[in-house]
Amino acid sequence: MSLVNGLPAHVLLVHVVVVLIPLTALALVAGAVWPRAARRLGVLLPSLALVALAAVPLTTEAGEWLERHVDDDPLVRRHTELGDGLLPWALGLFVLAAVVWWSARGPRGEGRDGGAARPARLASLPLRIVVAVLSLAVAAGAVVDVYRIGDSGAKAAWHDAYSKSAHGERDGS
Repeated sequence: MSLVNGLPAHVLLVHVVVVLIPLTALALVAGAVWPRAARRLGVLLPSLALVALAAVPLTTEAGEWLERHVDDDPLVRRHTELGDGLLPWALGLFVLAAVVWWSARGPRGEGRDGGAARPARLASLPLRIVVAVLSLAVAAGAVVDVYRIGDSGAKAAWHDAYSKSAHGERDGS
């Protein structure tokens, strides 16, 4: 993907990543910490994570195309290097979202009173804690990485592209 309506696809696709990665991270942490939230989110949680995961390589590929079509700049190179590191975070979000969704489905075959589910839930408490801690760590890492990538991209795009004074204003007034 290179251009969409005459604009570089990267500048459009980046908005998908900037919205979906933090949204997925928030939903993942909510579901991992609060099982009722995971049950309410249902299949939406791993679906959201899958779309976010798919958006990352599309955006990265479009960014690499754009990099080849702009002047060589160390800020652009830095942005590209940082952007290449987001895919593992997005993959981690997806895997953990699938685990949280799967575990929220609950054990099968318990009685109406839920008696058979009680030992399974108690046995899964350490696993739930591990998944919650991993979810929090991966979510935080993904959001921080998106921030760092976005900040470097904004600096690369705008570092010399605007005037510090508005049109018609004089400097120092």
